[in-house]
Order: sequence, then C-alpha cells, then structure tokens
Amino acid sequence: MPREPRVHEPDDSVDLERLHVRIARSGLCSRRAAEHLIEQGRVELNGEIVTQQGVKVGPGDEVRVDGQPIQAAKIYTVVLNKPVGVVTTMSDPQGRPTIVKHLPNLGVQLKPVGRLDKDTEGLLICTNDGVLALRLAHPRYGVEKEYEAVVIGIPNDKALEKLRKGLFIDGRRTAPARVEVIHAEPKTNTTGLRITIHEGRNRQVRLMCDAVGLPVKTLKRVRIGPLRSKGMRPGEARLLGKQEVDQLRTIVGLETTESASPARPRKPRAKSNSKSRGGGELYTGGGGKSGGKQTHKKL
Repeated sequence: MPREPRVHEPDDSVDLERLHVRIARSGLCSRRAAEHLIEQGRVELNGEIVTQQGVKVGPGDEVRVDGQPIQAAKIYTVVLNKPVGVVTTMSDPQGRPTIVKHLPNLGVQLKPVGRLDKDTEGLLICTNDGVLALRLAHPRYGVEKEYEAVVIGIPNDKALEKLRKGLFIDGRRTAPARVEVIHAEPKTNTTGLRITIHEGRNRQVRLMCDAVGLPVKTLKRVRIGPLRSKGMRPGEARLLGKQEVDQLRTIVGLETTESASPARPRKPRAKSNSKSRGGGELYTGGGGKSGGKQTHKKL
C-alpha cells in the first residue's frame, strides 16, 4: 500500500491549499477530475503516492501526476468595475450578460471574489489565486467594502443609528457599519449614503436599507480595501500590479509576492485611451464569450 505523505499541520501564516486545487490551478484538469486522479493513485506529493482527499500543500511541495511534475499557473489578480445589468458569474443558464466578456484573456480562469447583484455597479476582484480569494471573502479578515447608495426617503437619526449598530437580516445581526449622509434631496425624496461594511452577505446593503424603510434606488461599490473605482468606467478591468497585490495580501495576513512584475497577457490588442491609477493594465471588454474583444494599455 502507498504511504501517506507528510501532512502539514495547520498554520495560518503559510499559504496552504488542497492538493486537488493545486492540480486544477495548474490547468491540467478540473477540481473534480483532480480528485479522481488522487483516488486512482496517480498523484505523488514529495515523492509519495497520495490517495487521501483533503491533503494540503504549500509553496515548496512538489506535486506530480503520472510521474510528471505539474507547473503552477501564473497568478493574476484583476479588478473590474462591473456595470449594471451584468451578473457575477462565469456562465448564466438564462443567457444574461456575465462578467466574462469584461475580463481580459490571460490564459487562466479568473473567478470573482464574492458577488455584486445584477443591479449593482462597482468594484469586483477577480483572481486565480484561491488562497487570496478565500481570505478576501472571509469576514474574519475585515476587508472593508465601501458603497455609495441613493435611497428613497430621508433617514432620521434613529434609522442611521440602526444601520451603524447592526440589525437583523434573515435571523442574523449585521456587524457594525460606517454610515455617512452624502446629500439629502427633499424635493425628490432621496438621500445619498456612504456605507462601509466588512461582511459579504448576499445583497446586504440593500437588505439593510430595506430594513429601515429606505429602499435602494441605485448602488455602487466604490472601494474594496485599498482599491478604488475612481478613474474606471463601467465595464473596465485593470490588472493589478505587484504593489497593489501585496497590499491586499498584507491586509489578510499573507506574505507578499516575489519581486516580479506580472507577466504580460496573451494576445495583446490595440491600445486604449483609458488611464489607470494603479500601475497595471487597463482593459475594456467587448462582448466575446471568453473575454471578448478587448483593448489594453500598458501603464
């Protein structure tokens, strides 16, 4: 019988991921197919055959499939300014527009970190770094998400205090939030609010406002941690540079990346007149199935 390899003890300071995730991230196959490879005894970890599911691996571990070492895929992290009317998914059975056509073709599958509903505009991080994605989405790490909402009604102090202290949604109290009034328009009976939360519950800001009698008219996510949407048009995506990725990794307790610029994407296309504030590359999607026609500019 094959010996089970050394298994890492839990250590939150080390970038660990499950073995089948490492295999899938290399581009060899899907996660489900990787699990089957492990069951069939075709996977080696540090020279020993693995048949146990759930084994975790770190950056220094060697993984082989059928005797051949797998090559880790390049890691990319992109921030997208999602337009209204687009769903946060890679495919939609109802045929609605998805974020895929707005993402650059980098030769890897970028997945969204969390979601924005179809009627919400704003920042969405997409990456193939599973460890970073998991931590950015987990409320334990307190990554702030800032929204600008226009609500119907003029809130009184009691309503604002409820939003700030937390209120019950689906039987669970929301965490405290920062809530500021940007403007109030008695003539149109609308108010602009800036709401900052660190949770990521489904439609949370809309439900919070509904709970105090202030239905949301428009909603934009303008900031995630250190990243802001300023200067990005709806539908534009920007490849994050090393400094920005390291900022994200630092706030969720991960080590910074190696001192290397992100590799250039495949199939560069015509230059765009758009400008970026972050030092990466800016992309404008154009409607194809796997990223669509895009323009990009090296900044």
